[in-house]
Amino acid sequence: MSLQEKIDSDLKQAMAAKDAARLSTIRFLKSALKYIAIEKKSDTLSDADVQLLIQKQIKQRRESIDQFEKGGRRELAEKEKAELAVLEAYLPKQLSDAELQTLVTAEIKAAGASSKKDFGRVMKGLMEKVAGRAEAKRVSDALGKVLP
Repeated sequence: MSLQEKIDSDLKQAMAAKDAARLSTIRFLKSALKYIAIEKKSDTLSDADVQLLIQKQIKQRRESIDQFEKGGRRELAEKEKAELAVLEAYLPKQLSDAELQTLVTAEIKAAGASSKKDFGRVMKGLMEKVAGRAEAKRVSDALGKVLP
């Protein structure tokens, strides 16, 4: 079952369960997926495309949570946290810091990187390997700490 099919199935389940918070989040996600499908002129999207969109949605939710908490809007922050939990369920298990560090070290050795000049090349290789299991910011931070 593709990720897009799983989202469709979960939408039906949320409707049947009358889970309003989950339902609205999945509907919003499906809407965003339709926009991407129209943009790519395709009816179905690859799991990688869907994961990329979900990661963008998660990033937006985290930024919103931060802004709402700074503004003292706890009820809106809680709503965003609930949506965040729904979205995170569609991504593969995230890498731990130790696993990420191991990947970073291995990629630096494989690429023969020796300085910050090689950052972009190493980052590109790393993003292909982590593919949805870590945010780009986490990967970038881990790489920045290791490269001299």
